[in-house]
Amino acid sequence: MSDLAKLFSTIARIATVFSVSSVCALLLSASTAIAGSKSFEGMIEVTVDDREFEGRPLAWDEEVVHLLGRDGRFLSFDPKKVKEFRQTGQQFRPYSTSKIRSMLLRELGSGFEVTGTSHYMVAHRKGQRDKWAERFEDLYRSFVRYFSVRGFKLEEPSFPLIAVVCRNQNEFMRLTAEQGVPVGRGILGFYSLKSNRITLFDRGENGSMSHGWQTTGSTIIHEATHQLAFNTGINSRYSPPPLWVAEGLATLFEAPGVYDSSAYRSRDDRINRVRFTDFKKIPRTKNGELPIALVASDGLFHSRPDISYAESWAMTFYLVETQPRRFMKYLKKTVGHRPFTKCASKQRIKDFTSVFGTDWRMFDAQFMRYMNELE
Repeated sequence: MSDLAKLFSTIARIATVFSVSSVCALLLSASTAIAGSKSFEGMIEVTVDDREFEGRPLAWDEEVVHLLGRDGRFLSFDPKKVKEFRQTGQQFRPYSTSKIRSMLLRELGSGFEVTGTSHYMVAHRKGQRDKWAERFEDLYRSFVRYFSVRGFKLEEPSFPLIAVVCRNQNEFMRLTAEQGVPVGRGILGFYSLKSNRITLFDRGENGSMSHGWQTTGSTIIHEATHQLAFNTGINSRYSPPPLWVAEGLATLFEAPGVYDSSAYRSRDDRINRVRFTDFKKIPRTKNGELPIALVASDGLFHSRPDISYAESWAMTFYLVETQPRRFMKYLKKTVGHRPFTKCASKQRIKDFTSVFGTDWRMFDAQFMRYMNELE
């Protein structure tokens, strides 16, 4: 029995003496002092502000508990606000697909139905044959094949991968606002680390996806790649990688030769032409300042997203094309950090240089030589 499980047992014995919220706070405080106790495989159910949550505690301290819900969501709450709690299982069990289907239909209302595939559950307009799920499943197979041939063994997703295809833009904006992620009218879809869902809207005429996939394709592939990476072990939802890694992979898969390599086989097909055009406009020095900036911090994404996305694509493309095994080794380093803690700049640089070396000037020179050959 783990240290945390023993503490739950203690709570059960003394719950009649102390208030539940006080005991929960005591649990969290005491567990932080136990070396190696930050692991708990079972499930708990808690009531916070009259809402019930059930899942597995991932990380905790005196101020916040991070819980993985049985539907794949992340839930965070103040332990001092817990009104009731109980342990509901010795092992974590995700909800069944039928349970998630019924939850989605109850949440979205009568205008939707849900189509399931081997790995996806897609909520879409009621009464129409859905092909979004088939597209997502095709992308899943391409994603697995792409990384498998490069020596990266992927994990099977723990949960059905959920996508919500809104019927129009207004519905999309309403649902995203309800999730606490208001978006502008230029956004066609997004993946949420917190909910583990893709939310998008169909731009096709009368809700038909055939036109909608072409007009939203690169955006949806980008967001679907994020969802796949964070659910197959390429990236970690608990300790997300540097932004250049996450966005580099997502922009990589926007190219037909990556997301559909069986039909598009040449290296030229693997080049993301939009990102490559942006990359060629970036002013450069010979000291590797730009790669260093992206590796060390996410700050450039906030000040110059145009440069950041283009450079991230180019670095990812270069490393995957020329040093795939080393790049996969680097990806494995980025998933190994402590959950829900920010990785310091020094550690980010160490992760990178331990694989690719410390000579940034040489790295940038070889990188630029390769990219210039793509002209």
